[in-house]
Amino acid sequence: MLALRGAAGLGLRALTTGPAAGGALPSLAGALPSVLERLAGPSTPSHAAGAAEACAGSTRLAHSSRRQEVHSTTVLCVRKDGQVVLVADGQVTMGGTVVKPNVRKTRKIGEHVIGGFAGATADALTLFERLESKLEEHSWQLTRACIELGKMWRMDKYLRKLDAALVVADRHQSLQITGNGDVLEPHDGVIAIGSGSPYALAAARALIDLPDMDALAVAQKAMRIASDSCIYTNDVYTTLHIDGEGKVSDVDIKAAAGSGGSGGGGGSS
Repeated sequence: MLALRGAAGLGLRALTTGPAAGGALPSLAGALPSVLERLAGPSTPSHAAGAAEACAGSTRLAHSSRRQEVHSTTVLCVRKDGQVVLVADGQVTMGGTVVKPNVRKTRKIGEHVIGGFAGATADALTLFERLESKLEEHSWQLTRACIELGKMWRMDKYLRKLDAALVVADRHQSLQITGNGDVLEPHDGVIAIGSGSPYALAAARALIDLPDMDALAVAQKAMRIASDSCIYTNDVYTTLHIDGEGKVSDVDIKAAAGSGGSGGGGGSS
């Protein structure tokens, strides 16, 4: 580029001193800047901006892929006739490989609250610990504690990097909490999160009004549909149940649903 500019300058000086300088010089002087601009090509700032945009795009794509991977699961919460059932599959997927089939993604919080998560396990456990501290601080008022957690999760520069979604429930309420600061209560008593959530949610809503199916039966059938539809969801379930008195218990959802489907499948085990 410098050589071209130098050659052009020498040519211009020759024309100014040669015999043809009188007629050729004005036209050449007017055309020379545009010729040099075309030879120079795109400016360095444009190249830098393009490279930065490409780099940012690659980073966003990688981050998006990571978030999609860690949310590869299904967690479903069904509330019906005073019973609450929270069920999650046990599959952990890394890329295209199933690394473990029986991870527990549900947990008991205190004596009367249950929770499930989709996302990074360490992040979710950190959030559950913060939620439990908020519950203790606010006398186990679930809504108040979840709102405070949502505010903290949204505003704290450390917590807002945590990658998970939570579902929590007690005898009276079921809530979904996200890192965007949302605390959502369903209108029909059904919540689902994770990659298989559209299938589980649609199935549970279709079954929730059937009089011969209790919460356990609805959850079991909906999770079976999600397992058959989502490649990141298996049929190794862990289930927590809250009965009409607020007692929390672990349940084998397959055995409980298969033994009757109505009436209180919520017996403790």
